[in-house]
Amino acid sequence: MIESAILIPLVTIPFVVSLIALALPSNARNTEAWIAGITALGLFILTAMQYPAVDDGGAIRHNIEWVPQLGLNMTFRMDGFAWLFTMLITGIGFLVVIYARYYMSPEDPVPRFYAFLLAFMGSMLGVVNSGNLIQLVVFWELTSVFSFLLIGYWYHNAAARDGARMALTITALGGLCLLAGILLIGQVVGSYDLDTVLASGSMIRGHKLYVPILVLVLIGAFTKSAQFPFHVWLPNAMSAPTPVSAYLHSATMVKAGVFLMTRLWPVLAGTPEWFTIVGLAGMATLLLGAFFAIFQQDIKGLLAYSTISHLGLITLLLSLGSPLGLVAAIFHMANHATFKASLFMAAGIIDHEAGTRDMRKLGGLFSLMPVTATLAMVASAAMAGVPLLNGFLSKEMFFAEAIEHHADSILDTAAPYVAVLASAFAVTYSIRFIHGVFFGKIPADMPKHPHEPPFFMRLPAMLLVLICLVVGILPGQTIGGYLNSAAMAVLGPEMPEYSLSIWHGFNVPLLMSVLALVAGILLYGILKTYLATSEEGPPYFRELKGQRIFERVMVSVSWRWARLLESWLGTRRLQPQLRLLAFIALVAAVLAATRRGVPHPTLSLGNMDLLFTGLWAIGIICAIGAAYQAKYHRLYALILMGGAGLVTCISFIWLSAPDLALTQLVVEVVTTVLILLGLRWLPKRIEQNYDGVSLETRLRRGRDMLLAVGCGAGTAFLAYVVMVRQPPQTIADFFVENAYELGGGRNIVNVILVDFRGFDTFGEITVLGIVALTVFSLLRRFRPAPDNIDSPEQQLLQSRHTARSDESEEAETASIADEYLYMPSVIMQWLFPVIIVFAFYLFLRGHDAPGGGFVAGIAMAAAFILQYMAAGTRWVEERLRVLPVRWMGMGLLVAAATGLGAWVFGYPFLTSHAQYIELTLIGKVPAATALIFDFGIFSLVMGATVLMLIAIAHQSIRKLRAAKLPTAQENA
Repeated sequence: MIESAILIPLVTIPFVVSLIALALPSNARNTEAWIAGITALGLFILTAMQYPAVDDGGAIRHNIEWVPQLGLNMTFRMDGFAWLFTMLITGIGFLVVIYARYYMSPEDPVPRFYAFLLAFMGSMLGVVNSGNLIQLVVFWELTSVFSFLLIGYWYHNAAARDGARMALTITALGGLCLLAGILLIGQVVGSYDLDTVLASGSMIRGHKLYVPILVLVLIGAFTKSAQFPFHVWLPNAMSAPTPVSAYLHSATMVKAGVFLMTRLWPVLAGTPEWFTIVGLAGMATLLLGAFFAIFQQDIKGLLAYSTISHLGLITLLLSLGSPLGLVAAIFHMANHATFKASLFMAAGIIDHEAGTRDMRKLGGLFSLMPVTATLAMVASAAMAGVPLLNGFLSKEMFFAEAIEHHADSILDTAAPYVAVLASAFAVTYSIRFIHGVFFGKIPADMPKHPHEPPFFMRLPAMLLVLICLVVGILPGQTIGGYLNSAAMAVLGPEMPEYSLSIWHGFNVPLLMSVLALVAGILLYGILKTYLATSEEGPPYFRELKGQRIFERVMVSVSWRWARLLESWLGTRRLQPQLRLLAFIALVAAVLAATRRGVPHPTLSLGNMDLLFTGLWAIGIICAIGAAYQAKYHRLYALILMGGAGLVTCISFIWLSAPDLALTQLVVEVVTTVLILLGLRWLPKRIEQNYDGVSLETRLRRGRDMLLAVGCGAGTAFLAYVVMVRQPPQTIADFFVENAYELGGGRNIVNVILVDFRGFDTFGEITVLGIVALTVFSLLRRFRPAPDNIDSPEQQLLQSRHTARSDESEEAETASIADEYLYMPSVIMQWLFPVIIVFAFYLFLRGHDAPGGGFVAGIAMAAAFILQYMAAGTRWVEERLRVLPVRWMGMGLLVAAATGLGAWVFGYPFLTSHAQYIELTLIGKVPAATALIFDFGIFSLVMGATVLMLIAIAHQSIRKLRAAKLPTAQENA
């Protein structure tokens, strides 16, 4: 095992270049193609240079610690098998980029296409080069996301949207099952490291959770590789641009499932359950895919079903549990990628030049496009298994394994017959494609007069077809060593004996190949006339179309089950939803307390301070009063809530927690102002007398009160139990002892937030950013209720309309604050620089004294809130460039960069470093990298708060526009 960081750029560069491509102008077609092509070619060369390290069972590995205590690390690992797949992903990716340059229309948004393609390439590279199973699942789901974007690239097309939705739904559900299976593997093995898992095969196969693990992992693999019954998404994905089909459905996405089955073959294979489940799915997929391919009229539809069939062939080989079957499966993965990518490119050329892919409208193209026709014919022959082509060799190995005895099962007995029948079907649809498109008469109604495409559009297909020929004629000299390295990476040093010679004498596999060729030719002769005019498939099979089946399932789920659950649990009102959540939480707590027992802490009243008790009594009264007044008197409720928050703040001071008190105070001020600004847009509520309230309403209020009292009392009891218990050592002891030594700060609370629990804080500020963007988006679409309270601006406009009707609306709104808040507005404007200085003071002292990035960000936001209140929205935004979204983005980037910086020095993510630096005239000053992380918190918190403020402030502008009064001239 060689330790090397070369795998990091191999996986990350595509994502970086994807962002660069996305930023280029839409007319930069050549620039986009050059950037994407150089990236793919560079990665291909970089991968090729790693072969000596992975040859003969070697491997490259690099580990980046993330959360090592939980076994969650970024681990990159490349062995011979991953190397072969990486070569396919980057090599065919490079050819697809060249092909796409000439295929895509000038009107297409090419930057988006190349950005998605490169991001998908990076996701696939992450899948095949992951050394941690959780990391593999993350990249696995990224392939689903980016394939969804690529399949739905032409989103103006309904078929593209439907195909993308189907692919994402099925593969994402499979990804969730895969995640569950991987979590169970981690539970059994005690690690998610791939090397550890591969060495624990006997442990997993002998564990009681083996069958659930097997089923969950196989569902993930089957959905991604379009195995029966999850194959229905792949034909509908053909609505994607042909370069996407050539890439996703030959060498990348559909290969991810069989890659995973091969990767975990030493762990999960070799049991009756594996043979039955995998063999049945592979056999059904092989046969059904080949059968349906015969009746397709769309060229890409034929290639899609043939892809399904060949993936079934690979799955069937993996199910046999024999080492030779595994070698044959890996060999066919590489062969299928070459001839199928070239066939998709040929189909795209035909569509591009002839204007249609319908084989009933095509014919005689050999005379018009001889080079393209020749390339397509050779690739089709490889797909059919014709001798002297690479497809023939791997299919021969398939036949050789099919006739061997592997288990006492009907599947094992049927394998040779199914293999011959499916191969005959493959010959039939290959001949149909060649004969129907390139020979016969040229149809008079062909949409366009076809001709050969530009040379560089044919070049990728030419190179792939050349590989098919060279490997088919000289297999041992071309791919033999690479295949051996890939198989050894899975099987270990005990490799089986096999030969890649093109001639093994007259034997049973050769007889099966001849029989399949002859039967396929005869079958095409029988069906030729029918296929030339028929719909897609026999009448009794047309109902089995994947789109129809998927839509019926989705309708059943959404309209029956979902509507049923919605009728039971759903409501459009917020109160019933909150009631249900609170009730479930209360029931869960009661059940847990019943099963585990309820602690009985002693309540000591001897040391109770009367002043502190009275303070809390005030807080409780305020809280109850706020709840009582919340429905009809919102302003009263808000004032009482502020009182309860102030009591909490004083309590923190009383209990020697000034940092929490400061944060609580600032948050209370800002949230109270924001809520107060929002209350003006809510409709009025008319208070009802108790005598006018119905019995149903009284019962509902009583139920809500009991639920609130139960939840509140339970939470108070739980908090009291936690506070009065005295374990031998608490978490607090660790933080008190190590905050200064390990974190370099005396403010223990802040050190916990930015150092010890920095990962949690990073997640929390991310959530805060998402919430702020959500609030802003919702308020952009919000329109005040018709019966809401008139704002002071409206009242002033009404009262001064006749006297100053000739003034503009901007002048009116600019002087509103001066009319009714003149002295406070002046003071608030003067406070702006003062609060900014105070915010930076809080930020800089936060590591050693009460303060920090969070409270400083809230304080900075308060400065902007005061400006909006004092001078109005228009005045502020004409003079200040706040740009809160950029502050939020900068905060996330700075926080993430602090974490990534630790990796540069070989430490886990977000590991901080603290030391003292000597400054002239000042002396030693504590400095910690956590201060940079804290600045990210400050930036995001300030930006998020100001963004929500702006969203509320802009409601005033909308309302004033809606209520704009007619001028005196208009009245006249």
